[in-house]
Amino acid sequence: MAQELVLDMKLQSVKNLAWWLYIAHGISFIFSLGAFSWIPLILNYVKRDDAAGTFVYSHHGWQIRSFWWYFFWMVAGGILFITIVGIPLAYLVWAGAWIWKAYRLIKGMVDLNDNKPMPT
Repeated sequence: MAQELVLDMKLQSVKNLAWWLYIAHGISFIFSLGAFSWIPLILNYVKRDDAAGTFVYSHHGWQIRSFWWYFFWMVAGGILFITIVGIPLAYLVWAGAWIWKAYRLIKGMVDLNDNKPMPT
């Protein structure tokens, strides 16, 4: 019984951290277009192993992959923007990346709240 209580408390603790990291990614996303998401990203990398063996581990991976793919598409849009012909395409890439990242943050928060793991 005591062992189960400790496990439940550990799970709740790692779940709470993942929740706060979603919020930090979201705040950075809204106020800086993700420029400051490297801060919660570092915490995702550092604290991910604490969630090993739980469904929360997949949420850290989800947030990490979301950061790097969003970063990739923002850089790709920047490269397109540098070329005069690519400016309209750059805005399209950036808008698509923004919508995709918003979806990933919302989907992750909803699934974390429902105690569901994220797909790998």
